[in-house]
Amino acid sequence: MDIAGYLASVFIGIFLGLIGGGGSILTVPVLVYLFQIDTILSTTYSLFVVGITSLIGAFFYFKRGQVNLNTVAAFGLPSIAAVFLTRIFLIPVIPETLFQIGSFVLTKNVFFMILFGALMIAAAYSMIRKGAAEGSEEKTGKPKNILLVLQGMFVGLVTGLVGAGGGFLIIPALVNFLKLPMKTAIGTSLAIISINSLTGFLFSLKASDIHWNFLLSITGLSVAGLFIGMVLSRRINGSKLKPVFGWFVLIMGVYILFREIS
Repeated sequence: MDIAGYLASVFIGIFLGLIGGGGSILTVPVLVYLFQIDTILSTTYSLFVVGITSLIGAFFYFKRGQVNLNTVAAFGLPSIAAVFLTRIFLIPVIPETLFQIGSFVLTKNVFFMILFGALMIAAAYSMIRKGAAEGSEEKTGKPKNILLVLQGMFVGLVTGLVGAGGGFLIIPALVNFLKLPMKTAIGTSLAIISINSLTGFLFSLKASDIHWNFLLSITGLSVAGLFIGMVLSRRINGSKLKPVFGWFVLIMGVYILFREIS
């Protein structure tokens, strides 16, 4: 199981490098089911893995002029606020047992995995749907501030709750609301994901017992996968792979829901 987990860590980075989002949604299931780590701690680990991997990816996009810093600031600030409120105030007040119906007990960990499974299904729909984020390389546009702030807050909530970067939400918003070119949307998305995830990790440090050797090894493999994905992106159209990956994420999401509810 550990070997499968380490291999999966590489694929997380590969998909981040190829399509700019979506890969991070695999991090928590890998940590929970393959490495047998507690769900809440897994979300904290995921924030670090996704944050570091996305930060390195964003750096290379920035060097090519494919990160819109104004959008990063406008989207990132409300996201950080939402991440902070979620990690510091919301998660600690959720009781260990939410309710019980007969033999079924909805614990905090089960609730988060059900939430994560539902999020994976939503992400899969976003990736499978044709034209969901097929921006043109020539499109430009002015930010729609209210929509951008609301979207940023929602992404921050998702990141804070389940430790996923939310690239599948960010990229369509950047392409459809702001009309950013696709490559710029990917680079900007990686920058936003890195800021959200790393600040969320910092907000969680006091409440978590971090095993740094393990966390750094997983992160290193994910970063290696990122470089592989970025090399492959020069030869493979990531948008063509996105629906295939979307179906895989859909199957995983359904499996998580079935496993946790049953």
